[in-house]
Formats: sequence, structure tokens, C-alpha cells
Amino acid sequence: MILGTICARGGSKGIPGKNNKHLHGQRLIGYTIELAKKYPFDKLIVSTDSEEIADYARAWHVEVQIRPPHLATDESSKWDVFRHLAETNPCETLVDLDTGCPFRNYQDISRTIQKLKDYDVVFTAYESERNPYFNMVEEFPTWEIYHVVCDDKAITRRQDAPKVYSLSPSVVAIKREVLFKVNHWSESLLGILEVPRSRGFDIDTMDDWNYAEWRMRNDRY
Repeated sequence: MILGTICARGGSKGIPGKNNKHLHGQRLIGYTIELAKKYPFDKLIVSTDSEEIADYARAWHVEVQIRPPHLATDESSKWDVFRHLAETNPCETLVDLDTGCPFRNYQDISRTIQKLKDYDVVFTAYESERNPYFNMVEEFPTWEIYHVVCDDKAITRRQDAPKVYSLSPSVVAIKREVLFKVNHWSESLLGILEVPRSRGFDIDTMDDWNYAEWRMRNDRY
């Protein structure tokens, strides 16, 4: 049994009221709900602390679960939200679709779920534009700056650096039992489904928002 989840708090630091904010004529959360309803999940739930979001989801004929207050703060772990959903709804697999990723497609969902058979958790991901072997540095308490990854031989061309990926919350598939065996996805057997950055794009800031608005306005999907 596959449980589809859309986790949408009412609050947001980066973009206040992000989930209810209109992006190119539709609330941001609406793009995720619209696609999720097309996928044959055994059950689809919107988890929220906001009555406004809850009413909007119900208008789409989607089941709503109001989460406990301790799971609705800026410090709340999304893994704990997943656990709460899995505890209160029967499932073998939980598939979360992040509301900040409006450019995913149907195949991203189905292919992520298919790949889960070989892993505990599967994330969508895209090749990172920054590489810790080449052009990422870390500042130490001594104010010294070093490469994030230091090799014996300096890498002078990005093409020579090992390929690294940015995880995207666009689609995350998790085996239910793993939620209660580990406290974070990094402790699990992790797989990735590589997608174009254009589809894994995650809206976190107003610059991201404005770029997404431009893409939609100019049909750059």
C-alpha cells in the first residue's frame, strides 16, 4: 500500500505564507495536489497545521490530517512528520511530494517508487552545479578557509572532479519500516533518481519564486 503525502505548514521563514501564495495564478500547493491526484496512490493525505491549507485541500477532495503542534514548528523534523503519518495511516511505502517543487512530472513519481525496491529511501536528485572537490570551501573556527574535500592532488578542472548530486525533495519514497529503524535518511540505504535540475528545482527564496514565475509565464517547463 502506497501512501502519498503532501506536507504543508502554514508558516515559512524564507517566503512567508509560501504554500498559500499564488504562483502564476494558482496557489503553490495547488501544483503538487493537482499532480498527486493523477497518480494512483492508495491514499493521499495533506498534512498541515493550517486551516486555510486544510480547506483548500478539501476543496480538491483530498484527505487532510491536522498535525500536532510539536510537528508544526520551524524546528520540527520532517522525518518525525513522516513517522506520524505512517503511524496513523496504513502503508508499506510513504511517498512525499514537496510543495516547493512545482516542476516535477508523473514519471518522476513512478520511477522513484520503482527504484525503491533496491533501497530503503530514494530521493530525486540532480547533478550539483557546485562540487566540494573543486569549488566549495569551508570556514574553520580559526578563520582559515579550506576545500570541503581535500585530496592529495588538487583538482584544477571541474570535469576531473567526481560527480556529486544535490538531493531534491521533489519526490521522496521511503519504506515504512525504515522510518522507525533510523532517525534520518542518511542512516539508511539511500538511492537517487537523477532528474534534470529544471524538474528538481526547489523554491526556497524569493529569487527562486521569481524565477519559477518567469518559467511558468514563458512556458519554460
